[in-house]
Amino acid sequence: MDQAQARTWLTTAVEEARAGLAEGGIPIGAALYGADGTLLGRGRNRRVQDDDPSTHAETAAFRNAGRQRSYRGTTMVTTLSPCWYCSGLVRQFGIQRVVIGEAVTFHGGHDWLAGHGVEIVLLDDPECVGMMRDFIRERPELWHEDIRE
Repeated sequence: MDQAQARTWLTTAVEEARAGLAEGGIPIGAALYGADGTLLGRGRNRRVQDDDPSTHAETAAFRNAGRQRSYRGTTMVTTLSPCWYCSGLVRQFGIQRVVIGEAVTFHGGHDWLAGHGVEIVLLDDPECVGMMRDFIRERPELWHEDIRE
């Protein structure tokens, strides 16, 4: 995948992460793009805001995309390496590519996804790293509650 396109798509996920942080939540955002580059859905981690532990950024973007006849050629863009729950969603529905803003603060299931044929584009984006480092420093109790480490 073209790095410039990946970075452009990442801006949508970053906007969602910033919105989540402004709401008092965990700053993780995601977006699902179609094979033709159409934005299908976007979302943010709303576990705190909705008191729902299953509302991760990737699941929110997926749900907001609505039912698709096929996920062939789709790309999930996320500010943070996907956890096992969200990695399972990608694998279950055959999402073919995951663009990841960063995996410095959390190394999720993206190696497992790559081992199952999912294309992984890891951007090591400094804005994403900084946003999560700041959040973890300022709200460690929320981070550890969500990530369970």
